[in-house]
Amino acid sequence: MPGRVLRSICTATLAAVVVTSPTGALAAAAPSPSPSPSPSPSAVPAIPAPGAVGAAAPEAARRVVPALLSGLQKLYQQAEEATEAYNGTAAELKKRTAQAKKLDAALVTARLSLSRGRDAAGRLAREQYQGRSDFSSYLRLLLSRNPEQALDQGQVIQRLAAGRVAAVKRLTGAEERAGELAKESREVLDKQQVLAARQKKERDAVRKRLKEVEAMLATLSIDQLTQVSSLEQKGTATAQSALVASGALSSNRPPSEEGGEAVRYAFRQIGKPYVWGAEGPGSFDCSGLTSQAWANAGRAIPRTSQEQWRQLRKVPVGSLRPGDLVIYFPKATHVALYIGNGLVVQAPRPGSRVKISPLASNPLLGAVRPDPESAPLSTYKPPELPQGASEGSDEGYSASSSPAG
Repeated sequence: MPGRVLRSICTATLAAVVVTSPTGALAAAAPSPSPSPSPSPSAVPAIPAPGAVGAAAPEAARRVVPALLSGLQKLYQQAEEATEAYNGTAAELKKRTAQAKKLDAALVTARLSLSRGRDAAGRLAREQYQGRSDFSSYLRLLLSRNPEQALDQGQVIQRLAAGRVAAVKRLTGAEERAGELAKESREVLDKQQVLAARQKKERDAVRKRLKEVEAMLATLSIDQLTQVSSLEQKGTATAQSALVASGALSSNRPPSEEGGEAVRYAFRQIGKPYVWGAEGPGSFDCSGLTSQAWANAGRAIPRTSQEQWRQLRKVPVGSLRPGDLVIYFPKATHVALYIGNGLVVQAPRPGSRVKISPLASNPLLGAVRPDPESAPLSTYKPPELPQGASEGSDEGYSASSSPAG
């Protein structure tokens, strides 16, 4: 079917849905409540079938665009929730893998110690059998006619006996240690397998969400995409103006030394593509960018936006300084790095690139500071913005990035 005809049909179908149920499109776009970070498939907005037929009135057509925007925003939020769940599992799996390596090394050492202890125990047994142990010395003591010599031999026997007791204790301790390490290693391996299965499930969830975004985008005409993007940009501009008017962004505070380094790192990543689950060096997702920026500054912070929001010190938006992290959406599923002057650097969405954006480019949840104990610099000169740093889409309404295997 020619593309122009298909787009006309899709446009008419969407309009017909809105005419039939004025609140239906928005209701379909709303996510189902769930405590899990990965939303259920039922929360995905309904996408009209490409072959459906209908007629759109001008008033209905004007109502289609907000419904489309709402649907796309919900899909993107769900994709980010699934992505951050995947990232959290991947980070935990990485920790478990490192723990397993340490346990394996400790287990090798413990087994070597156990082997040496068993060799020593065998040697004591042979000496006992051959009459060369402290017992034969004890018999010689009983037959001795020289008291001084007997006393000296008694001290020797005590030392020999103490050494034998110590050797047995070392052997027993080595056996217990090897047993404990082997048990702990098995438990870590079991948890690794559980995490790997969860990681695969969450990876599949991300792929599903991104395919749903792509499917919805594929139903839209170029004109509809333009209108949706324009509507979202208008919403961002309105929210940014409200922030400025409130005075929350009126003061420019210098960063800490680490915060300044985090900003410089983030600037060097501008223009690199958003890829879900990526943390550099060639591509990033939102929390991959912020966690790597602070790691480069010498401070490890949690990998995911939810953990960054949960673990780091919260600060008022009116107290932001460069390097602070700005958290978005009610479930803390998106994060950006504040650079001053009401701007952030972020990896926005699939289909976009790392760029400079207004702080209000997404619904604001709050802000956190990775280094609250660090004093701000006395003087600070912000790095120069790279050419075209603010260019490109915050919305990501081009082709989505495909998940890597």
